[in-house]
Formats: sequence, structure tokens, C-alpha cells
Amino acid sequence: MKKYFGLLVILLFFITPVSSSLASEPINKEEKAIDIKIMSYNIHHAEGLDRVLDLERIAKVIEDSGAEIIGLQEVDNHWSERSNFEDQAKWLAERLDMHYTYAANLDNEPLNPREPRRQYGTAVLSKYPIIASTNYPLTKIGNTEQRGLLETVINVKGHHLKFYNTHLALTSAEREIQIKEIIEIASKTNGPKAIVGDLNAVPDSFEMQPLFSHYKDAFADQNEAYTIPADQPNKRIDYIFTSNEIETANAEVISTTASDHLPIVAELTLDPSVFKKGN
Repeated sequence: MKKYFGLLVILLFFITPVSSSLASEPINKEEKAIDIKIMSYNIHHAEGLDRVLDLERIAKVIEDSGAEIIGLQEVDNHWSERSNFEDQAKWLAERLDMHYTYAANLDNEPLNPREPRRQYGTAVLSKYPIIASTNYPLTKIGNTEQRGLLETVINVKGHHLKFYNTHLALTSAEREIQIKEIIEIASKTNGPKAIVGDLNAVPDSFEMQPLFSHYKDAFADQNEAYTIPADQPNKRIDYIFTSNEIETANAEVISTTASDHLPIVAELTLDPSVFKKGN
């Protein structure tokens, strides 16, 4: 027994200094601000103004922009011959070495048995891991196209960002309902949020006002940040909104004819003190 007790004392002698050294390190290190660049882009199933289908051209626009999280609209998934039945979100994610999630707002039977379903909707690409995603169908009126809100939770350097991507209806009555639904859905979670998408509405439209009341417009000082048509833009219908704790800078419309819309980007700065993991 004495022999074992002596060994225990010797072990404690060597272990204790290591434990004390670890305990002496500061445990509340000041975290630096987190900077990320995000994009919203209606890719028109990768068909440019020249009517050429070119996913590589879309990928190059995203790559050159430096965007780290991207909300895409009008994305085909085995949809039809117009996009060569390509899984476009997967193709872009692999090309850009990014994580992705896809949300089908239209989901049709395949043309032939055992082939993939034919889908059309939105997608999120991310340099950072996407740890959760949900697509919420938004209200439609009559025989109009189904729209949705893709909610993602993205792990940005150990912190969680809620990133929402949408493509709203063509009618004002539907958009009014859909925007209220988006605000309600997003309000159910805490923490920093970004809402992007093709909202099919100009800034001074009636239905847009609730969004301006609840979230910050990344282009607040640029009401002429026109995004459509891509060759001679004269209308602003694509947006990036953030919750109040997020600072935005260098919001920009990118000139390209790779789609009928122009992509938009903004740099976000998040304070880690309000950007806590698990929110």
C-alpha cells in the first residue's frame, strides 16, 4: 500500500504544475470582429443575356466577387433541357469548393421512371458549414407559382448566423403577405440575421415598408442600386437586409450579363459579444 501511495504522490507532483499553468491562462480573451462578404444573385438558371447557358460564367462572377455566403434564386435541379437537367446548386458548390443547400419550390415528377425529380427553387452556397436548413412555403393566391423562404444556420468561425434567402411573387398582394410571413418566421430565432433575395418589388412599394422597419437595408444610401435588366438596369428589386447588430459596408452592384439580374454584395461586420454560438 505504501508503495502505491508513494507513486500517487509522485504523479500528483508532476501533474499539478501543468494544471496550474493552464488555469493561469486568461479565459476571457477579447474576440475580434467577424467580417464576412455576402451576395444575392438571381442566376436565371445560368442563362445570360446572350441566351447562352453557362454555369461556369456564373461561378466566375461569384468567385471574382469574393463572396463567402451566397443566396441564389432561379436555380434548376434536373429541371429540363433548358439547363441540361443539371443539378445546378451541386455543380456550383463543387466548382467553388463550398457547402450548399437547395430548396425546391417547384417539385415535379421525373420525365422517366427512376430519374431524379425535376425541381426549381433557391439555394445557399457557403464557405462556412451549413449546420441546419429549412424551406418555408410562402402563401400564394390562386394558380400562381409557389415561393419559399430558405432559412439556413451557418457556422461562421464558431458562431451561428441565420441566413435567409427568398424569391417573392410577381403580384403585390402576394408579396405583402409573404413579407409579413418572412418577418414572422425570422422573429422566432435570436441572434444576427441576414435576409437576401429577389423580392420583385421596388423600395418605395407599399409591401416593402415592413422590411425596412424591421431590418437594415445594406443599400440604404443607394436607392439607385438598380439590378434589372442586367444590360440597362433601371429598377431595384434585389436586396440584402440585416438585423440591427450587424454593420454593413461596401455594398455594391456587380456589372455582368451572365444573368438577366445583376448580383449584389455587401461586407458585414459582426460583434462577437452579440454573435454567440448557439443563438
